[in-house]
Amino acid sequence: MPDTEHPPRPDGTGAKATPARPRPKPGERRVQILQTLAAMLEQPGGERITTAALAKQLQVSEAALYRHFASKAQMFEGLIDFIEQSVFALINQIEAQTHEPGHRKARQIITLLIKFAEKNPGMSRVMVGDALVLEHERLQLRMNLFFDKIEATLKQCLRGDVAQAESATPTLDAQISAMVLVAFARGRLQRYVRSDFKRPASEQLEAGLSLML
Repeated sequence: MPDTEHPPRPDGTGAKATPARPRPKPGERRVQILQTLAAMLEQPGGERITTAALAKQLQVSEAALYRHFASKAQMFEGLIDFIEQSVFALINQIEAQTHEPGHRKARQIITLLIKFAEKNPGMSRVMVGDALVLEHERLQLRMNLFFDKIEATLKQCLRGDVAQAESATPTLDAQISAMVLVAFARGRLQRYVRSDFKRPASEQLEAGLSLML
């Protein structure tokens, strides 16, 4: 009997046609691209990621990538947007804790920064600039500004504590403490990335913060 369930194809084989993959919803492909880029950044070795490798991972053409992003730099900017929005949303919550003394807020801010990097290893490579080598210089400038904002926030948190200690130079003391804390955090992230994520950035974190705060 003729196969009525699977009508013959034009070549006469009668094989069932492979169903087409559903088209991503608007904005969905853009998210997939960023998620895949972040996942590729988690791979050991720290090799520079090309658009060809990214397209191959997604099983699309390079042209398909450029329908969603004008350049690879824009893709990295998408990751930086995620870092900024995620971290500063949490920092705003910490700042809103009016009952907490400044040094505790500063400790929480550094801790959340470290924990965020550990939960998002690919993002940590962006944060320390390791993934931005040979990319557009504006990307590294944005990450530098990111840490400058964190330093300014820490300075604001610590200023009240220093003033209560009756320091002769409260603003300068708070600025130096904030600078040291950011340098400490960036150093932890650098070590975490350079070890291919084997050495946790949070290793002995509480002990280190206790020495500085």
